[in-house]
Amino acid sequence: MRLIKLLVVLILAGLIGLVGYAYLGDMEPLRQEVRSPVGNEVPGD
Repeated sequence: MRLIKLLVVLILAGLIGLVGYAYLGDMEPLRQEVRSPVGNEVPGD
């Protein structure tokens, strides 16, 4: 029974930590300019 309680507490702590990281963590993407040529060529010709 004590093992089940410990497992539940660890799972809850992990979920709370995951939610906290999702809201407070730095998840802003790195921005960089991407340029690619656009043409009217058909591949294989």
